[in-house]
Amino acid sequence: MSEQFEPEQRAEAAERLRRAGYSEADVQREVTELEEKSATAARIFDLRRIIGGLFVLYGVIVTITGLTDSDAEIDKAQGININLWTGLGMLALGIFFLVWLWLRPAAPPAPPLPVPEDHVSPE
Repeated sequence: MSEQFEPEQRAEAAERLRRAGYSEADVQREVTELEEKSATAARIFDLRRIIGGLFVLYGVIVTITGLTDSDAEIDKAQGININLWTGLGMLALGIFFLVWLWLRPAAPPAPPLPVPEDHVSPE
């Protein structure tokens, strides 16, 4: 789920920084920081968190509506308290997504390989 830079994007960014006067260590540090920020954003905006949260929120609202339905509203649905059952189903689905997120969190990005000190970039 974490996004990594494509090799050509990394090479373009590195070349721009080198032309601007940055050393190879500065370039590697900058690329590493950007990859970490990207991975953090991917974990924060995991769809399971968003979907689960919305289903729980709407499930609570619809369940409360179902608990307060009048007999006339239940009779309109042929005697079934549809708001209550739908709300409970939405709650169950939302809780499922949040438990899934808790049990299987997004994998952290793989640590970058260390660059040897004697490494000379091909030019």
